[in-house]
Amino acid sequence: MADLRNYQTRVSPAGAQAGAVIDQGLRTHMLKVYNLMALGLAITGIAAYAAFQLAFADGQLTAFGQAIYVSPLKWVVMLAPLALVFFLSFRINKMSVAAAQTTFWIYAGLMGLSLSSIFLVYTGQSIVQTFFVTAASFGGLSLYGYTTKRDLSGMGSFLVMGLFGLIIASIVNIFLGSSALDFAISVIGVLIFAGLTAWDTQKIKEMYFEADGADAAGRKAIMGALTLYLDFVNLFLFMLRFLGNRN
Repeated sequence: MADLRNYQTRVSPAGAQAGAVIDQGLRTHMLKVYNLMALGLAITGIAAYAAFQLAFADGQLTAFGQAIYVSPLKWVVMLAPLALVFFLSFRINKMSVAAAQTTFWIYAGLMGLSLSSIFLVYTGQSIVQTFFVTAASFGGLSLYGYTTKRDLSGMGSFLVMGLFGLIIASIVNIFLGSSALDFAISVIGVLIFAGLTAWDTQKIKEMYFEADGADAAGRKAIMGALTLYLDFVNLFLFMLRFLGNRN
């Protein structure tokens, strides 16, 4: 892992020509990561909207809506994306690039099905507005993580610890139902995933290695896309709690 992170150390002795080749390779790699992430988000958005259209008609939940929002099947809808993301994270090194990419698309679709319920809570206009605000914020934060010379690893460790605290607080508030704690969780959630966006971008950049084969580079691109996808989705959901207008 140390060798993967010492990007500048590997580049400097190689000379200007080798450095230019590596820079071009890094740009190509990062572009692939962003394209995969964007396509995943598109699949999620289409799946979420399509599921909502099937679940809600004439002011009433359809049979499909009852199944995914009310019946015990709702727990499968909620937990399936979590199970799949763990599966992909732990098994990706044993999967082909095509299989890993297909798993990512399936995960994005299941996440869309799970997130379709936000259309029952928030107005469509506020969801779209929040998405574009999130996209602009994410773009700026990711650009900072890509271009900064500052080492963000210390901040990343702190943010990961904060994320675990956020999860615990969210579980506790399910039972407490405190509006003040819910507000604090929302604020902290936005800050944590804003920081994680910059840190993860820098980490993905530093893990690039010009000597990687096609399979290794492909797996790294997919995992990088999955990481940034999760940062984007969580940042969007926490911002929606502030900016979303409830139905």
